[in-house]
Amino acid sequence: MSAPVQETLVLVKPDGVARGLTGEILRRIEAKGYQIVDLRMVQAERALLEQHYEEHQGKPFYAPLVEFMESGPIVAVRVAGNRAIEGFRSLAGTTDPTLAAPGTIRGDLGRDWGLAVAQNLVHGSDSPESAARELALWF
Repeated sequence: MSAPVQETLVLVKPDGVARGLTGEILRRIEAKGYQIVDLRMVQAERALLEQHYEEHQGKPFYAPLVEFMESGPIVAVRVAGNRAIEGFRSLAGTTDPTLAAPGTIRGDLGRDWGLAVAQNLVHGSDSPESAARELALWF
């Protein structure tokens, strides 16, 4: 039996867009065998970001994270494929770019800038429920 086809949200964060890495990130997604179903570049408004990150409200990194995500354009991507949620998160690498394994997006392209919030290039939904909620927000 084949694995279920899933859709997930990938965000190329402002640092990835500013560093000109959007094309490389999309190339890696497609090279992994996933399909880019839809994409758009947006300057996210605070209300959208507050909804997107609502589970983190009250945590020390919440305000700096929302500010960072407001700092520049974001590329929102609807990605589909077998086990796309888990697969993209593996492709992205761990949240901390310094600890992310070579061969991952964050491991190869990420940098630790010593800032309050890790500017780690990409976001990927962490569960089918999160993917459905996040895709509805961004698309």
